[in-house]
Amino acid sequence: MPRPILATLSAALLSVCLISSAAAQDAQGPQADCNGINLLDNMADDDRRALIAATDAVPYPRGHLWRATRDDQIVHLVGTYHLDDPRHAQTMARITPLLDGATTVLVEAGPLEEAALMADLARNPSLMVNTDGPTLREALTDPEWELLANAMRARGMPPFMVSKFRPWYVSMLLALPACNLDGLAQGKGGLDGMVIDHAQTNGKPLQALESHDTVFRLFESMPMEDQLAMIRSSLALEPYAADYAVTLADAYFAGESRLIWELTRQMTLRMPGQNTAQIEQDFAQMELVLMTDRNRTWIPVIEAAAQDGPVVAAFGALHLPGETGVLRLMEQAGFTLERLPM
Repeated sequence: MPRPILATLSAALLSVCLISSAAAQDAQGPQADCNGINLLDNMADDDRRALIAATDAVPYPRGHLWRATRDDQIVHLVGTYHLDDPRHAQTMARITPLLDGATTVLVEAGPLEEAALMADLARNPSLMVNTDGPTLREALTDPEWELLANAMRARGMPPFMVSKFRPWYVSMLLALPACNLDGLAQGKGGLDGMVIDHAQTNGKPLQALESHDTVFRLFESMPMEDQLAMIRSSLALEPYAADYAVTLADAYFAGESRLIWELTRQMTLRMPGQNTAQIEQDFAQMELVLMTDRNRTWIPVIEAAAQDGPVVAAFGALHLPGETGVLRLMEQAGFTLERLPM
């Protein structure tokens, strides 16, 4: 499963990051700094051309700030990065006037959704913990389990505890490099958190794009073997965790909302022992479940809010591009789109 997609641009769902943050607060052990290299800097020319071609093949592949207008309705769409980075300060300075002028601020999940999520987990731990099937220690091969155990130790989590988690949740934890967990444990929620804080401080109505239980509904029907495949794909990229974190952040601040998805696909396909057809199928399924299906449900929410005045909608940047991305769906709903400088 493409790691940085889930961790930050897409399938770093804010609700998942909130769960991971809570786990990180209880974790013991040191965390490393993200001192990796940008993988794009040393990429072979042929690989770079293939990557750019794949990126350019989808609608609206670049840009994290857009204005959508329809009649007298105005919606500013902000693609966010869910992890902490000092460069967010410049972004906040750019979008603060838009937030101040908005009647409604839409985010993936706000404080109310976080509270409801934690309450659900407290009432029903089986949402995250597997209570009626084999543990991960039993479901994975010995070499796979050893890789997973080491990856979880690096994140300060005891393997015996992780073994009881549902596979989809473990893949979410793997999506967050160990060097990113400190910021989450300290409550630093990236640009999303900054937008939420600004809205609350300034009395702006804050509304979630989706319900707090979205993440559970996304995975409840996914077969166990598909969930285990997500873990295996994430483990294949684990040696590049720090480099991935650096590359992902740099790509985001360069406005490359689609490129990181294509890079993840490219790297996963080139890992030893990977089945090309299976990888492509997995990527298509992840795009459908984590992006397309959610994007479609967000459009009516955005449209309804826009009837009451200007809207700022802030969500993971990977939801913007693509044939079924938010930008194309807004276009199909009759909005005129304009890319704005970030």
